[in-house]
Amino acid sequence: MALKCGIVGLPNVGKSTLFNALTSAKALAANYPFATKEPNIGIITVPDPRLDKLEELVNPQKVLPTTVEILDIAGLIKGASKGEGLGNQFLANIREVSAIVHVIRCFEDDNIVHVDGHVDPVRDKEIIDTELMLKDLETLEKLLDKYKKATKGGDKEAVRELEMATKIYNHVEAGNPARTMELDEEGTLLLESMLLLTAKPVIYVCNVDESAIENGNDHTRKFEASVQGENAEIIRICAGIEAEIAELDSKEDQLEFLESLGLSEPGVNKLIISCYRILNLITYFTAGVKEVRAWTIIKGTKAPQAAGVIHTDFEKGFIRAEVIPYNDFVKYGSEAAVKEAGKMNVEGKEYVVQDGDVMHFRFNV
Repeated sequence: MALKCGIVGLPNVGKSTLFNALTSAKALAANYPFATKEPNIGIITVPDPRLDKLEELVNPQKVLPTTVEILDIAGLIKGASKGEGLGNQFLANIREVSAIVHVIRCFEDDNIVHVDGHVDPVRDKEIIDTELMLKDLETLEKLLDKYKKATKGGDKEAVRELEMATKIYNHVEAGNPARTMELDEEGTLLLESMLLLTAKPVIYVCNVDESAIENGNDHTRKFEASVQGENAEIIRICAGIEAEIAELDSKEDQLEFLESLGLSEPGVNKLIISCYRILNLITYFTAGVKEVRAWTIIKGTKAPQAAGVIHTDFEKGFIRAEVIPYNDFVKYGSEAAVKEAGKMNVEGKEYVVQDGDVMHFRFNV
């Protein structure tokens, strides 16, 4: 499953520095707006210590982690919804992503010019929210016209869609992102079909200086209070430190550097995990002498559909799944030992795959 996240924010908030830390792609990080004119794209591996442990136990020929695709999107300014700056391009790029990583500047530095003159993370967030909501209102107006025309022909489904779409329009027009609206299952499906920008899940990354990573500062506290009730992820990262970590060649050097700062892991790891969590994703594994591999699925996926992530034939000809919970695999040390202990489960088509399951699929096509 391709997971794509877009890094957004005002100019000069640390987007490209964070992108570099995530991907080591060395995107231009310059002290002026629009340093990133085309969306830089990077593929990053998802850190998962379970994969390292399985590699240790199985000793495969190769190990394949799951990945996340990251887009570093040009900085947005007021008027983007009307095409100001690189607005049209910015908004088109956001449509492509599964989740938005919204970088908020929460640090003071006279050497880094703020596009609006001074640091105010709440204002910065509202600028981007407003532009996205204005664009969504344009989209909704077109959809409302479409549903109104359909109701004239007596289409009962169109009548329901018009009613729900009107509620969504009113919610956004009142200054609320579409993702904050409570909807029933039918309404949720309609909202998903609309492809609204403010319906996408958001992770707010408060870009702080080194002293505020652990406990935050006045900027982060004000910002966190402003987004209560949004059901969004909020994490604190010092993009500059993350860039330094990414420059180090070995894991040992990285760990030593982190320990010197009193940190247990890079902030980018927390960001990737947040992407997973907010998109309701989990990981299962396949483990054999040829390869140990991680696979991404949506939480609640049943065994045949999980098999289909590997190959469509696996889903079409699904017979059964042989499942070992990760903790049992580690406890007994090998697939053979798990089988001997009677801890391998044989599951059918209705089995809901659990995070960390080590799986082998039987199929016939």
